[in-house]
Amino acid sequence: MFYRVKIPSDHVYLEGDLEIPAGATGVVLFAHGSGSSRLSPRNRMVAAAINRAGIGTLLFDLLTETEAADRDNVFDVDFLAHRLADATRWLREYFQNGYAIGYFGASTGAAAALAAAAHDPSVGAVVSRGGRPDLALRHLGEVRAPTLLIVGGADYGVIELNEKAYRLLRCEKSLKIVPGATHLFEEPGALEEVARLAADWFRRHLAAHANKSFRSAETRVFANREEAGRMLAKRLQHWRRDAVVVLGIPRGGVPVARIVADELGAPLDVVVVRKLGAPGQPELGIGAVVDGDSPRAIFNHDIIAALGVSDEYIDAEISRQLGEVERRNAIYRGGRPKIPLEGKIAIVVDDGIATGSSVRAALRGVRRAKPKRLILAVPVAPAETIAALESEADEIICLETPPNFYAVGQFYRDFHQVADDEVRRLLMPEVHGAAAARM
Repeated sequence: MFYRVKIPSDHVYLEGDLEIPAGATGVVLFAHGSGSSRLSPRNRMVAAAINRAGIGTLLFDLLTETEAADRDNVFDVDFLAHRLADATRWLREYFQNGYAIGYFGASTGAAAALAAAAHDPSVGAVVSRGGRPDLALRHLGEVRAPTLLIVGGADYGVIELNEKAYRLLRCEKSLKIVPGATHLFEEPGALEEVARLAADWFRRHLAAHANKSFRSAETRVFANREEAGRMLAKRLQHWRRDAVVVLGIPRGGVPVARIVADELGAPLDVVVVRKLGAPGQPELGIGAVVDGDSPRAIFNHDIIAALGVSDEYIDAEISRQLGEVERRNAIYRGGRPKIPLEGKIAIVVDDGIATGSSVRAALRGVRRAKPKRLILAVPVAPAETIAALESEADEIICLETPPNFYAVGQFYRDFHQVADDEVRRLLMPEVHGAAAARM
């Protein structure tokens, strides 16, 4: 059976092609690489082989055309993993017969597949073709699904990245090198070998997961950031009559903070934080910098040591990101001064926390402004991250601490990418001028 489907995710619908052979017990979802789509001829060839093995396939666009035009989205592994999780959730709701789930990822899509599989026990198998599993470095130790890494024998550099990822995986795993193949497996017979290896891997491992129920413990999924903000505001009402300033962390934290500020009758400002990206892996944070009179940097020394990052690179990255902090401050505030925090209740708000490095930097930056009390308020975060941040704030409000967590977007139905224009609009004086005037 063939279905042309539209998968709801955030505020958009993702185009997809779903093929279910008669008697299928599993479905493999494809996460394509940068610059590709559900129409990729290479992925379609692999999908056909998987279909012949009696397994369904879902090829879908992880991004809309508009979203794909922004290269930041193309390499945002956590956002792509969120989209893959949304498609998985939709598939389970569409078919209620317990299909086993597999992920096939190509290039950057392999990182998204591994990130999505890391905390979803329903995923029965993962295959990476010419993948960049190093882009999912912090997730690899949590992957439990049997994982096959397929690399071209002439894909120099990527071979080494897959070998490193292979060592970090703690699941059943295999690394297969296709002799003479380059990154796209365009050599005669190379892609056919990829298709054979993938079909065999899924046939073997998905059978063990068929007809099982994998519904995880019930965790709240927020409709959007506005709903999350309203729920947070209810937990913060006891501060309503105090001198409060709400600080959103751009970009995603600002729509949440806007609602909190409105509900508390407080002014809204931002605290701009920028991740320090690893060499060649800008989405992997080696630390963060935060704005302020004396900009502050914090570092993830474990990742810095593991990657062998030089002091020269770190200094250059700090300088580059501080320049971006200044640029964003100018855009967001439009020349308006920061709201003074000394002696006030400062409530730092984000739409959620994963590792916590950016939030830690934000809290330390705000603390230097000498508020009377510093509060962190977020809708969702891992319990271990909240525990690690306890010493950074006087009070932490977190609505959900789910056990299976890989990305913030997993817990929102609408998790659209917030643009600079949206942040600027939410901060405009006419939006919160009355509250600001009272301060």
